[in-house]
Amino acid sequence: MPITIPNILTILRILLIPVLVVAFYLPLKNHFPLAAVIFALAAATDWVDGYLARKLGQMTAFGAFLDPVADKLMVAVALVLLVERHDTLLFTLAACVIVGREIVVSALREWMAELGQRTSVAVSYIGKVKTAFQMLAITGLLAINPASDPNWQLILCYVVLYTAAVLTLWSMMIYLKAAWAVIKDQDNSF
Repeated sequence: MPITIPNILTILRILLIPVLVVAFYLPLKNHFPLAAVIFALAAATDWVDGYLARKLGQMTAFGAFLDPVADKLMVAVALVLLVERHDTLLFTLAACVIVGREIVVSALREWMAELGQRTSVAVSYIGKVKTAFQMLAITGLLAINPASDPNWQLILCYVVLYTAAVLTLWSMMIYLKAAWAVIKDQDNSF
């Protein structure tokens, strides 16, 4: 594994996951904002590591593998924590859509890579917008105590989360559509 600044930031993002979980459950008065700051810091490293990898010419195979894994782990763990706090049908459905899409797209990318078609399911602009909405929503929801904070904050975070869920489905459809021709060709070769 090449030791580069981007790879160190990606590993830091993974190491922040258990710190996030501990902060979420700490019996302190301000543990919700603390959890939000930890998540926001981890989310920021996602942008910074990619920027530095390109800017410094430090893109590595290890980083290309680990970066999306770190992102998906961070988002999935945060959503699992939040489902406990926001135990409603709509919140749980949005969380399931987001986590489910990540599994589908990861499997699709792996399969397409085996066929030498990885670039046909490369990250799209809508995928980047979806990620930004997810990170904003999760950060906001981690900071809010639904039992005591103003309802308008919660409603705003829900709107951002549901927007992220819609963008999640939209981006998944883009990836599936891009892969459909390859899937049809593979089916015809059997």
